[in-house]
Amino acid sequence: METMRDRFITTTTRLLDEDPRIALVLAEISRDGFGPAERAHPNRVVNVGIREQLLIGAGAGMALTGVRPVMHTFASFLVERPFEQVKLDLGHQGVGGVLVSAGASYDWPAGGFTHMSPGDVALLDTLDGWTVYVPGHPDEAEALLRQAVVGDGRVYVRLSLQSNSTGRPVTHPGFGTVRRGSGGVVVAVGPMLDNVLAATEGLDTTVLYATTVRPFDAAGLRQAVGTAGTADVVIVEPYLAGTSTAAANDALADLPHRVLGLGVGRSELRRYGQMTDHLVAHGLDAPSLRQRITGFLLD
Repeated sequence: METMRDRFITTTTRLLDEDPRIALVLAEISRDGFGPAERAHPNRVVNVGIREQLLIGAGAGMALTGVRPVMHTFASFLVERPFEQVKLDLGHQGVGGVLVSAGASYDWPAGGFTHMSPGDVALLDTLDGWTVYVPGHPDEAEALLRQAVVGDGRVYVRLSLQSNSTGRPVTHPGFGTVRRGSGGVVVAVGPMLDNVLAATEGLDTTVLYATTVRPFDAAGLRQAVGTAGTADVVIVEPYLAGTSTAAANDALADLPHRVLGLGVGRSELRRYGQMTDHLVAHGLDAPSLRQRITGFLLD
């Protein structure tokens, strides 16, 4: 089965052919997949080696010359390790670029905690002006990547091995309505949608789907709350639990409301296991989500 990372490689290879403004900066990760692109565009496919600070610095330098850089590695090495360069080389200098990660929160448990990044979106929340895309399917990853390379803004595209069974059209930046109900609102982010739909099957709840999480769709959430008739909101995110809770609280500040943020816990799991084991351990599998969502909405 094709993964989001596979689709990223094929799509970016095409983008390099289509748009001479685009450049790709790698730090060894995925280099084999980009072999043909590197041979076709040796001046616009640059591998800096295992030097993640240089990865961001080189991309920012390219952006200063008018190039649209796409910078790629595992999320922990793309956002966390070179965070100072993300903050200064891109943000402080006022230039844009596209960060495309792999690995997500626990895609490769055997790599250990060094290769896990549940805090990446929360960390980017400390900076101004970032758009954050969290696709839930390879088709969405391609559509969002093509949106990301247009313009000059700072964009983070968060890819994962976890995927929904089908892709959904990416037609607007706000939340999409998947199911309507009157007993609360559940926001499913990216690859959490299938589990959320299974968890809420038969419940009288509205389910929103988010692939663009920053900027946060405050208007869409307010509209859904008004339709549902209750301001009980659950946000299910594939990264640090509570990352978007403050944004939801701000959106509903003038209404009596409750918000439950579900996601990856803060405690480090020191067993490798598989990705599915981590989903269960963090309560993000469908049975656990149903228990947690119903316990909150029906309280």
